[in-house]
Amino acid sequence: MKYHTEFASVQAAVSPEEWKARVDLAAAYRLVDIYGMTDLIYNHITVRIHGTEHLLINLYGLLYKEITASSLVKIDFEGNIISKPDTDYGINQAGYVIHGAIHKARPDVASVMHTHTRAGMAVSAMKCGLLPLTQTSIRFHGNIGYHDYEGPAINVDERERLVESLGVHDALILRKHGLLTCGASIP
Repeated sequence: MKYHTEFASVQAAVSPEEWKARVDLAAAYRLVDIYGMTDLIYNHITVRIHGTEHLLINLYGLLYKEITASSLVKIDFEGNIISKPDTDYGINQAGYVIHGAIHKARPDVASVMHTHTRAGMAVSAMKCGLLPLTQTSIRFHGNIGYHDYEGPAINVDERERLVESLGVHDALILRKHGLLTCGASIP
């Protein structure tokens, strides 16, 4: 079995645009780890490779502090693996179900981040959702979608409803699940 965490560099084998996306995404995973926003291996962050219909996502099983630009997997919107390191690690089905749907429906979105932080899970469990009690939360008032819990996000039938719940917003509370945000770039 091949479950190692050392991966050969792929920089020479990918375009400059893809390499930049890989470096930025790996940095985002590392920052999420540094800021204590991981849920072991269960969150996901993706980025669309500029000018393509391909995404980069983490190997399912690596801790965020172990993710590098060369350990990322290239997939399409349906979760088909285009390329990945020589390892027995795969990808998280919920990662491509959620992220692939949003990337496919929203060409303006280059990156999607989904987290299960303690605070985010607490807010997602509240019937009232995010309350506009502070200047930080007021910024999201009227600018956030809500998606009801349907179980682990592994059913491709849920994709359409996820996209509808997000709508034109860049943030989504997945009730009893966690938080999601998207943007025009990783930064």
